[in-house]
Amino acid sequence: MKEEVRLMKGNEAIAHAAIRYGCDGYFGYPITPQSEVLETLEELMPWETTGMVVLQAESEVAAINMVYGGASTGKAVMTSSSSPGVSLKQEGISYIAAASLPALILNVMRGGPGLGTIQPSQADYFQATKGGGHGDYHLIVLAPSTVQEMVDFVGLGFDLAFKYCNPAMILADGIVGQMMEKVVLPEQRPRRTDEEIRKQCPWAANGRKDGRKRNVITSLELESSRMEVINHKLQERYREIERNETRWEEIDVEGADYLIVAFGSIARICAKAKEMAAEKGIKVGIVRPITLWPFPTEAIHRAAQGKKGILCVELNAGQMIEDVRLAVHDAIPVEHFGRLGGIIPSPEEVVVALEEKIVK
Repeated sequence: MKEEVRLMKGNEAIAHAAIRYGCDGYFGYPITPQSEVLETLEELMPWETTGMVVLQAESEVAAINMVYGGASTGKAVMTSSSSPGVSLKQEGISYIAAASLPALILNVMRGGPGLGTIQPSQADYFQATKGGGHGDYHLIVLAPSTVQEMVDFVGLGFDLAFKYCNPAMILADGIVGQMMEKVVLPEQRPRRTDEEIRKQCPWAANGRKDGRKRNVITSLELESSRMEVINHKLQERYREIERNETRWEEIDVEGADYLIVAFGSIARICAKAKEMAAEKGIKVGIVRPITLWPFPTEAIHRAAQGKKGILCVELNAGQMIEDVRLAVHDAIPVEHFGRLGGIIPSPEEVVVALEEKIVK
């Protein structure tokens, strides 16, 4: 398939991108607002064109364990779900991280806690960036704000997952998953042969029965001293990822008096709010974290120099604000504004919050 320009939903774009970036297997289970990922893959039938396996599992738990098995063989595998479904996958995600396997997970967030609402949310920030499951581990977390980034982050997510042998998550919200925009779909990546997989992933489970060494994939280690060594190796990898893979976007930070920090679709609302604030003589810059983990701590610290205050805008009760406050070390005021229950704030509301909480 050649590069192609299309108009489509974010969830549909994920499905097309998965095929074009050479995904070997998708294992999922329907849940609003991300069900179109599985539905689109079933419609496209990539098993007939690229050989990609597409399977609707019997549950979210089954789906993530299928990802665990596929990843252990060196295949490029992924799953997608929404907030309650990702909660069910957390044990499996922790196993995948502990086993140092590459995999891609999409979470199109909806309002919670509990079953909540099918409307958009950003309330899974803690779950994604602080581990979510048990143990000391991290996912590489990418936060798209456009449908084009939904496409691009599939390729980037797989590349980073294989580079560091670590699972990656695309943390989108229901707005990006359901909105329609023009996207550029990439050319089809050639599917890796089994020989290429063996060379690229010498650690992969190989099922040998010829007397040669058989690779065994596990997250279990009963010897405490060995488990500590494994944990230290994981921490070394996370520091390397922090050094090399932190991503963010800055908009008009230089010369601004105030900062807004926002991610995902809410950063787009804040861009309009910035224009409206400028009409009132309020100079605002925006920092948009693209990787939520590793978080752009140093970038926000630098951007905050000389500013009078920061408004952290999130579609939740205040989660990313903790990382923003850590970044500025209480040097300037940092306040939060957000809506809950799937209600999306308007640019006008953001401007009012900026005036009342920061500018005063």
